[in-house]
Amino acid sequence: MELTARDLTVSRGGVPVLEGLSFTLKPGQVLVLRGPNGSGKTTLLRTLAGLQPPLAGEVSLPPEAIAYGAHADGLKGTLTVAENLAFWASVHGTRDIEPALTRFNLLGLRNRAAQSLSAGQKRRLGLARLLVTGRAIWLLDEPTVSLDAASVGLFADAVRTHVASGGAALIATHIDLGLEAEIFDVTPFKADPDAPSRTPAAFDEAFT
Repeated sequence: MELTARDLTVSRGGVPVLEGLSFTLKPGQVLVLRGPNGSGKTTLLRTLAGLQPPLAGEVSLPPEAIAYGAHADGLKGTLTVAENLAFWASVHGTRDIEPALTRFNLLGLRNRAAQSLSAGQKRRLGLARLLVTGRAIWLLDEPTVSLDAASVGLFADAVRTHVASGGAALIATHIDLGLEAEIFDVTPFKADPDAPSRTPAAFDEAFT
Protein backbone atom coordinates (compact mmCIF):
# COMPACT_ATOMS: atom_id res chain seq x y z
CA MET A 1 0.00 0.00 0.00
CA GLU A 2 1.33 3.43 -0.87
CA LEU A 3 0.26 7.02 -0.31
CA THR A 4 0.61 9.55 -3.12
CA ALA A 5 0.12 13.31 -2.95
CA ARG A 6 -0.14 15.21 -6.24
CA ASP A 7 0.23 18.99 -6.47
CA LEU A 8 -1.30 19.32 -3.03
CA THR A 9 -2.28 22.62 -1.40
CA VAL A 10 -3.29 22.54 2.28
CA SER A 11 -4.74 25.27 4.46
CA ARG A 12 -5.12 26.34 8.09
CA GLY A 13 -8.19 28.39 8.94
CA GLY A 14 -8.97 28.67 5.24
CA VAL A 15 -5.58 30.24 4.48
CA PRO A 16 -3.12 28.23 2.34
CA VAL A 17 0.04 27.25 4.20
CA LEU A 18 1.69 24.76 1.82
CA GLU A 19 1.22 24.40 -1.92
CA GLY A 20 2.55 22.36 -4.81
CA LEU A 21 3.43 19.31 -2.70
CA SER A 22 3.96 16.06 -4.55
CA PHE A 23 5.46 12.88 -3.11
CA THR A 24 4.90 9.14 -2.76
CA LEU A 25 5.26 7.09 0.43
CA LYS A 26 5.93 3.50 -0.52
CA PRO A 27 5.76 0.24 1.46
CA GLY A 28 8.88 -0.25 3.53
CA GLN A 29 9.67 3.48 3.57
CA VAL A 30 10.05 6.02 6.37
CA LEU A 31 9.66 9.65 5.34
CA VAL A 32 10.52 12.34 7.90
CA LEU A 33 8.84 15.73 7.62
CA ARG A 34 11.02 18.68 8.53
CA GLY A 35 10.37 22.40 8.71
CA PRO A 36 10.14 25.23 11.26
CA ASN A 37 7.36 25.36 13.83
CA GLY A 38 4.23 26.67 12.16
CA SER A 39 5.39 25.69 8.69
CA GLY A 40 2.40 23.41 8.06
CA LYS A 41 3.57 19.92 8.97
CA THR A 42 0.59 19.24 11.23
CA THR A 43 -1.81 20.68 8.65
CA LEU A 44 -0.31 18.43 5.99
CA LEU A 45 -0.66 15.32 8.17
CA ARG A 46 -4.26 16.18 9.05
CA THR A 47 -5.07 16.60 5.37
CA LEU A 48 -3.44 13.29 4.45
CA ALA A 49 -5.36 11.61 7.28
CA GLY A 50 -8.64 12.87 5.84
CA LEU A 51 -9.51 15.18 8.73
CA GLN A 52 -9.74 18.15 6.38
CA PRO A 53 -9.92 18.44 2.58
CA PRO A 54 -7.07 19.86 0.50
CA LEU A 55 -7.56 23.20 -1.23
CA ALA A 56 -6.10 21.75 -4.42
CA GLY A 57 -4.51 18.57 -5.67
CA GLU A 58 -5.30 15.08 -4.53
CA VAL A 59 -4.31 12.37 -2.10
CA SER A 60 -4.40 8.77 -3.29
CA LEU A 61 -4.29 5.89 -0.82
CA PRO A 62 -6.08 2.59 -0.21
CA PRO A 63 -9.23 2.74 1.95
CA GLU A 64 -8.70 2.03 5.64
CA ALA A 65 -4.93 2.28 5.27
CA ILE A 66 -4.15 5.16 7.64
CA ALA A 67 -3.35 5.21 11.36
CA TYR A 68 -2.95 8.81 12.54
CA GLY A 69 -1.08 9.72 15.71
CA ALA A 70 -1.66 13.35 16.70
CA HIS A 71 -0.38 15.49 19.58
CA ALA A 72 -3.10 14.18 21.90
CA ASP A 73 -2.72 10.61 23.14
CA GLY A 74 -6.42 9.82 22.63
CA LEU A 75 -6.87 7.86 25.85
CA LYS A 76 -9.87 7.23 28.09
CA GLY A 77 -8.59 8.14 31.54
CA THR A 78 -10.89 5.91 33.56
CA LEU A 79 -9.97 2.80 31.57
CA THR A 80 -6.87 0.81 32.34
CA VAL A 81 -3.94 0.52 29.97
CA ALA A 82 -5.15 -2.90 28.81
CA GLU A 83 -8.75 -1.71 28.47
CA ASN A 84 -7.70 1.23 26.32
CA LEU A 85 -5.78 -1.04 23.97
CA ALA A 86 -8.55 -3.64 23.95
CA PHE A 87 -11.05 -0.96 22.94
CA TRP A 88 -8.96 0.17 19.98
CA ALA A 89 -8.23 -3.43 19.03
CA SER A 90 -11.97 -4.13 18.92
CA VAL A 91 -12.59 -1.03 16.80
CA HIS A 92 -10.05 -2.23 14.24
CA GLY A 93 -11.03 -5.89 14.33
CA THR A 94 -7.95 -7.22 16.08
CA ARG A 95 -7.75 -9.07 19.37
CA ASP A 96 -4.24 -9.62 20.67
CA ILE A 97 -2.92 -6.63 22.63
CA GLU A 98 0.02 -8.47 24.20
CA PRO A 99 2.54 -7.55 21.47
CA ALA A 100 1.66 -3.87 21.87
CA LEU A 101 2.01 -4.04 25.66
CA THR A 102 5.36 -5.77 25.30
CA ARG A 103 6.72 -3.52 22.54
CA PHE A 104 6.13 -0.35 24.55
CA ASN A 105 7.08 -1.75 27.96
CA LEU A 106 3.54 -1.52 29.34
CA LEU A 107 3.09 -5.03 30.78
CA GLY A 108 3.64 -3.85 34.35
CA LEU A 109 1.13 -1.05 33.85
CA ARG A 110 -1.63 -3.05 32.19
CA ASN A 111 -4.05 -2.69 35.13
CA ARG A 112 -3.24 0.97 35.86
CA ALA A 113 -5.86 3.58 34.99
CA ALA A 114 -4.66 5.75 32.13
CA GLN A 115 -5.38 8.92 34.09
CA SER A 116 -2.79 7.91 36.69
CA LEU A 117 0.05 7.47 34.18
CA SER A 118 2.91 9.90 33.73
CA ALA A 119 3.12 11.96 30.54
CA GLY A 120 5.70 9.60 29.10
CA GLN A 121 3.66 6.51 29.98
CA LYS A 122 0.57 8.04 28.36
CA ARG A 123 2.57 8.73 25.24
CA ARG A 124 3.81 5.12 25.12
CA LEU A 125 0.23 3.90 25.47
CA GLY A 126 -0.91 6.26 22.74
CA LEU A 127 1.77 4.94 20.42
CA ALA A 128 0.99 1.33 21.36
CA ARG A 129 -2.43 1.86 19.78
CA LEU A 130 -0.71 1.91 16.39
CA LEU A 131 0.14 -1.76 16.77
CA VAL A 132 -3.47 -2.85 17.28
CA THR A 133 -4.90 -0.94 14.32
CA GLY A 134 -3.53 -3.25 11.64
CA ARG A 135 -3.12 -0.17 9.44
CA ALA A 136 -0.28 -0.13 6.90
CA ILE A 137 0.49 3.61 6.80
CA TRP A 138 1.36 5.50 9.97
CA LEU A 139 1.06 9.31 9.99
CA LEU A 140 2.73 10.60 13.14
CA ASP A 141 2.94 14.15 14.48
CA GLU A 142 5.86 14.65 16.90
CA PRO A 143 5.41 11.14 18.33
CA THR A 144 8.33 11.31 20.76
CA VAL A 145 7.06 14.26 22.83
CA SER A 146 7.37 13.40 26.58
CA LEU A 147 9.46 10.28 25.87
CA ASP A 148 12.82 9.61 27.50
CA ALA A 149 15.72 8.23 25.48
CA ALA A 150 14.86 4.60 26.24
CA SER A 151 11.24 5.09 25.15
CA VAL A 152 12.34 6.84 21.96
CA GLY A 153 14.33 3.70 21.26
CA LEU A 154 11.22 1.54 21.78
CA PHE A 155 9.30 3.70 19.34
CA ALA A 156 12.07 3.59 16.73
CA ASP A 157 12.20 -0.20 17.02
CA ALA A 158 8.43 -0.37 16.50
CA VAL A 159 8.75 1.71 13.32
CA ARG A 160 11.57 -0.51 12.03
CA THR A 161 9.48 -3.63 12.59
CA HIS A 162 6.47 -2.02 10.93
CA VAL A 163 8.28 -1.04 7.74
CA ALA A 164 10.19 -4.32 7.62
CA SER A 165 6.83 -6.08 7.34
CA GLY A 166 5.73 -3.86 4.44
CA GLY A 167 4.27 -0.91 6.32
CA ALA A 168 5.22 2.74 5.86
CA ALA A 169 5.55 5.77 8.12
CA LEU A 170 5.40 9.53 7.60
CA ILE A 171 6.76 11.25 10.72
CA ALA A 172 6.93 14.93 11.62
CA THR A 173 9.81 15.25 14.07
CA HIS A 174 12.72 17.51 14.91
CA ILE A 175 14.89 14.78 16.41
CA ASP A 176 17.06 12.09 14.88
CA LEU A 177 15.32 8.77 15.53
CA GLY A 178 18.18 6.70 14.17
CA LEU A 179 15.95 5.34 11.42
CA GLU A 180 16.85 4.69 7.82
CA ALA A 181 14.66 7.43 6.40
CA GLU A 182 14.32 10.02 3.69
CA ILE A 183 13.87 13.68 4.65
CA PHE A 184 11.08 15.78 3.16
CA ASP A 185 11.50 19.48 4.02
CA VAL A 186 8.22 21.36 3.61
CA THR A 187 9.88 24.81 3.74
CA PRO A 188 10.20 25.26 -0.06
CA PHE A 189 6.45 24.69 -0.40
CA LYS A 190 5.38 27.51 1.89
CA ALA A 191 2.39 29.34 0.42
CA ASP A 192 2.22 33.13 0.23
CA PRO A 193 -1.19 34.03 1.69
CA ASP A 194 -0.69 37.68 0.73
CA ALA A 195 -0.10 37.02 -2.96
CA PRO A 196 -2.22 39.42 -5.07
CA SER A 197 -4.08 36.59 -6.74
CA ARG A 198 -4.82 34.83 -3.47
CA THR A 199 -8.39 34.78 -2.19
CA PRO A 200 -9.08 33.14 1.17
CA ALA A 201 -10.75 29.77 0.87
CA ALA A 202 -13.94 28.96 2.68
CA PHE A 203 -13.29 27.59 6.16
CA ASP A 204 -13.91 23.86 5.76
CA GLU A 205 -11.62 22.15 8.23
CA ALA A 206 -12.99 19.47 10.49
CA PHE A 207 -11.09 20.81 13.50
CA THR A 208 -9.05 23.92 14.32
